[in-house]
Amino acid sequence: MNDFVLTNARIVLDDRVIHGTLIARNGFIRLVDEGLTQAPGAIDCDGDYVIPGLIELHTDNLEKHLMPRAGVLWPALPAVLTHDAQVVAAGITTVFDALSVGDLEEESVRIETLQGTYDAILAGQASGALRADHWIHLRCELAYPRLLEALEPLMNHSSVRLLSLMDHTPGQRQYRDIQQYRKYYSKNHMSWTEDEFADMVSRRIDQQATYSKHHESAVLSMALGKEIVLASHDDTDAQQVEYAHRIGVTISEFPTTHEAAEAARKHGLATVMGAPNVVRGGSHSGNVAALELAQADRLDLLSSDYVPASLLHGAFMLHTQAGWSMPRAIATVAGNPAKVLGLDDRGQLKPGYRADVVRMRVADGLPIVRNVWVRGERSF
Repeated sequence: MNDFVLTNARIVLDDRVIHGTLIARNGFIRLVDEGLTQAPGAIDCDGDYVIPGLIELHTDNLEKHLMPRAGVLWPALPAVLTHDAQVVAAGITTVFDALSVGDLEEESVRIETLQGTYDAILAGQASGALRADHWIHLRCELAYPRLLEALEPLMNHSSVRLLSLMDHTPGQRQYRDIQQYRKYYSKNHMSWTEDEFADMVSRRIDQQATYSKHHESAVLSMALGKEIVLASHDDTDAQQVEYAHRIGVTISEFPTTHEAAEAARKHGLATVMGAPNVVRGGSHSGNVAALELAQADRLDLLSSDYVPASLLHGAFMLHTQAGWSMPRAIATVAGNPAKVLGLDDRGQLKPGYRADVVRMRVADGLPIVRNVWVRGERSF
């Protein structure tokens, strides 16, 4: 049954909040209007917010379920199903699962699990086992020597809708401060000496010089003519953003400085920041704070990154701490990602759109997901 009626709700539209009723029929929104209804079966929302289903364009959350403990690999399909349940419970109705194609770590669970995870997502889609609407975001690590052979078999499925061009070579972008790189990766290399660390950095810089430009050209050629959106990653300065714009990138993921975010606005790239950055009050890598960019009007979208529940929490904090209206704040996790990803059937509560709907209540200043519908089906 994919029909429902919500009434006595604060309904967040794209330009205002109304107190009224939403009716869904056959998986699509049929009516959104002010006023209440006494129709049989209508759900009295008791003044709760009703918002569009959230759209997540870059989540690494699945990785935690693929390796729930160090050295322990979990079967891919059960991991995908657990991840799916978690994102739906967070109010996410459309999710782009970010799969890393390559890693600068010589031994990486990302490389080991890539094909099996990709296959499990598609199997879950085909069987109807997944509650959220899943798409695939391929994170292309340009300096990874075997990137192209790993990427090519993944490119021809219609679920692949987003590619990000990444380069985690130490000394630039997210790890411009090389000590931040050492701090982040030392958990896997506790025995690094100064000489070993310097040797590793030198090898990775050489690897970048050997592979990155060639791989970038090849990835762009693979994406040409497909319905695929391109994103840059960890832009640090205006030159990197300008270059990304020239090669067809339309999304700047997690810019690390005000300068990069300003350049993204100048060149028309949508700026994505991490919702955990908002919730925690800053970047775990010492980069620019997302709330600072919001207050400077240089933030367009949020991503939950590694914490699904942060997506709604972060958006609500844009309302309570950055002073944004509820429609503007919710747009960062619904209407704006729908627009930049070319999903013109969702992201707003409008007649004719998919009935991807979240009922949420604010308790002690926190947004709490109470119910979720995905294309009219009650999923949480």
